[in-house]
Amino acid sequence: MSDIRPFTMPKWGIEMTEGTISEWMVEEGQAFSKGDLLCLIETDKITNEVEAEFDSVLRKRIADVGATYAVGTLLGVFAPEEASDEDVEAFAGGYKAADASGSAGKKSAPQAQAPEETPVIQTNRAISPEALKFAQEHGIDLDPIIGSGRAGRITYQDVYQASLPAAQPVLKGTADLAIELDAFFASPLAKRLAKLNGIDLAGVQGTGPKGRIRKDDVLALIKPAAPALAAGPFSPSPNPAKVQRMDRIRKVVARRLTQSKQDIPHFYLRMTVSVEALLALRKTANLVLGVKASINDYLLKACGMALAKHPAVNIQVHGEAIHSFDHADISVAVATQSGLITPILRGVDEMRIEQIALASRDLIERAQAGKLGHADLEGGTFSLSNLGMFGIDQFDAIINPPQGAILAVGGVKRALVEADDGEAAFESQLALALSCDHRAIDGAVGASFMATLRGFIEQPETLFEHSC
Repeated sequence: MSDIRPFTMPKWGIEMTEGTISEWMVEEGQAFSKGDLLCLIETDKITNEVEAEFDSVLRKRIADVGATYAVGTLLGVFAPEEASDEDVEAFAGGYKAADASGSAGKKSAPQAQAPEETPVIQTNRAISPEALKFAQEHGIDLDPIIGSGRAGRITYQDVYQASLPAAQPVLKGTADLAIELDAFFASPLAKRLAKLNGIDLAGVQGTGPKGRIRKDDVLALIKPAAPALAAGPFSPSPNPAKVQRMDRIRKVVARRLTQSKQDIPHFYLRMTVSVEALLALRKTANLVLGVKASINDYLLKACGMALAKHPAVNIQVHGEAIHSFDHADISVAVATQSGLITPILRGVDEMRIEQIALASRDLIERAQAGKLGHADLEGGTFSLSNLGMFGIDQFDAIINPPQGAILAVGGVKRALVEADDGEAAFESQLALALSCDHRAIDGAVGASFMATLRGFIEQPETLFEHSC
């Protein structure tokens, strides 16, 4: 019977002497886990949720909903399924709750004789020596005190609290109770509902224990609100579909992306990089270059240089053959009215920043005007898709076959980081996500490429060292 445990009325606060079972959340015979809600218990001040402290089964439910029980009273019995019904019944029948007055059934140690002017308190209740001494010195009656110590033992704090004058209630909140409601034998929730809805508790017949007014008694007197509108049921407007056939470009995009997700095993590598130095360098560099290069142009250059160092990522996959390339031909994702297309910048690793800026601007303008040729779209060894200008923080992109990888770029965000001197500082950061074809690119290869890419972005001056 060691696994059989009692569930007793808990004690919340020194002044609590009893509680009312407001609602059971588990049925008799139902298993529960640690953290599950067992029941709701209502006191004079709150309605509290009781959570399970361990896994078990409610084998016997003793307390009834709406009934009031003293602190320590057995409410139910917890036991595993393998425990016999006889053992559970024997445990429940033989359980002895602690005395409501706090007696633990043991005599305290003999107390030293107090001075003549101090009355000696004779008691067999479990009480600490300091608590007894304080009670004798201040003439405090121990009978009404509920011990909060182990097995109902009266502590020094219990006696000290009993010596304080009764505190006047302080009513706060939007549902303040009028002082006159204190005269009614009603639960706190019932009082609040009465106050909010203008219900006179003098005319309410309580259905709780000893005639206590419960929330259901007050709710029964609250008239339902009248409907806001007396009109008939809502009738939605017609919502016919507008059918638009896919054009040729969108059909190609749909077919290629479907093929990509079906045939290519994607995996993703995500990284956040600092662009604080890149943003500062770009302001000065654009003045020197004589052209307004975007952040995307610098990222294209960084990708081209990283691909040149990692040819295992600069690839195309054709069936069971992997084609690797010396130079980076990067597809740039461009949103057009016809859909997403990916024109190609060729030899990005050999281009200067200003050349990339002019070439990418030309590609984007021709793509949006529908003037791209077949040669602008065929091939490519890598793709870059940037949705940061649309306010996207981070995303994962679908690989553009037959390429082996695509880099997804989010927007620049300010983040709080720890500086080298240990102080906190804000810096601009960029979220990157590399989608890889696991048939041709291993995780370590992709991670090495991302580390090299980070180095070029966070040390942007290196982007000019390798320019022709």
